[in-house]
Amino acid sequence: MPDGAALRVGTLNLASGRGPDGRVLAAPALAAAVAGFDVDVLAVQEVDAGQGRSGGTDQTAVLAGALGAVDWRHAATLDGTPSPFRGTWRAAEPALRGPDGAAAGPSYGVALLSRRPVRAWSVLGLGSGRARLPVRAPDPATGRPRLWWVPDEPRVAVAACLDGLTVVATHLSFSPPTAVRQLRRLRRWAASLAGPVVVAGDLNLPGGVPARLLGATPLVRAASFPASEPRLQLDHLLALGAVAARDGTAGALPVGDHRALTVTVTPA
Repeated sequence: MPDGAALRVGTLNLASGRGPDGRVLAAPALAAAVAGFDVDVLAVQEVDAGQGRSGGTDQTAVLAGALGAVDWRHAATLDGTPSPFRGTWRAAEPALRGPDGAAAGPSYGVALLSRRPVRAWSVLGLGSGRARLPVRAPDPATGRPRLWWVPDEPRVAVAACLDGLTVVATHLSFSPPTAVRQLRRLRRWAASLAGPVVVAGDLNLPGGVPARLLGATPLVRAASFPASEPRLQLDHLLALGAVAARDGTAGALPVGDHRALTVTVTPA
């Protein structure tokens, strides 16, 4: 991508590949769900690799193939099987896996995919908080719904440095105080990256809060969660530095529980 060229940036919370009915899509259906999604760089959150619940699929690789991405990186936030019980998973060390690396075992995290050549990749660990999220789900022993207290997993940010622009993908904590701390750490890190920078992801902070904390320009203003009848904007595309933006949209895809955001940006 020559300096000054426009590209379309997007973000999507994949929800481990769940469709509108809550069922996880098999690899062919997952590919079909995004095949028509016109985006040059895509940040993806809640991505499975080698998980039994998603058929052992390397979901990042499936998305990359469907979108025609020339490069991608997956950053696991945890190894093992996500659940309310810490014994089933452990925090993953911040690291990047690309097209040449197979997942060593079940993992879960974020990904960044690009149709344009990437000059350099980097990753930042953002840590986790002590909060627990109440989630109602079936008890494996009885099949009856019950309330589970799910611990916060570690969070990471992944950066792709392209010609003229850096895109950062992340998924922040569900605990607002922890998400604010993580966002401030990300802001300091972003200052060291080649600018301008576009931050893309599910930030778990509403409306204009993330832009104010980052000192950034919001590129899309639209409710994004839940996907069926969005009431809150938890997903964001934010610019640090001078970019021209146009055609910002929020739209539902046949996968994920948030609406996908996209915008066309041109470094100024």
